[in-house]
Amino acid sequence: MTENIMAVLILINLALTASSRLGGCINLVAVQGIAIGLLPLFAQEGLTLRGFLLAAFVVILKGIVFPRLLINTVRDAAVRREVEPFVGYGFSLMIGTALTVIAFWLGTKLPLSLSPSGMSLVLPGAIGTIFTGLFMIVSRRKAVTQVLGYLVMENGIAAFGLAVVSEIPLLIELGILLDTFVAIFVMAIMIYHISREFEHIDVDQLSALKG
Repeated sequence: MTENIMAVLILINLALTASSRLGGCINLVAVQGIAIGLLPLFAQEGLTLRGFLLAAFVVILKGIVFPRLLINTVRDAAVRREVEPFVGYGFSLMIGTALTVIAFWLGTKLPLSLSPSGMSLVLPGAIGTIFTGLFMIVSRRKAVTQVLGYLVMENGIAAFGLAVVSEIPLLIELGILLDTFVAIFVMAIMIYHISREFEHIDVDQLSALKG
């Protein structure tokens, strides 16, 4: 099951690089967040109450709360598509495929030992998700898409942590999730105010502003 979840993450990464619809991208990132939440249930041996509660918290936060915040932001900004990204969608898909190949190559080279057996896709899937998040941040103009890139990168880091650390203290995991929640909340507020003041959310035009 873990391999299936990681395969879904990899396919979502490729879909994100080729999609221009902001609503579709938000839904894809929501599905990815739910998959990350379910991952510990299948990656660790035995279902514990701690693992179940943490998975439920992650699924609610990444699968419902974050997408709802971003959908409201997109609706208020009246923006539906990323029309003119820095990198075209066809070329982005090629780069996304290349990043996935590099992630698989790195997965075989890094001297890390995965605790449970049968997790060959976890490391390359996690690295590929981090790469995809970084690529979305640098290749898109809309602030919403860059926030999605941040979320995708955080999903990859969470999957990577699961691959290399058998058990992370619960308080640390909750602290990271709350930090992410605050960051997304603040970013949504900033995007709303940017769209209201400048009637767009293209981050490249903000560099032309002078104090």
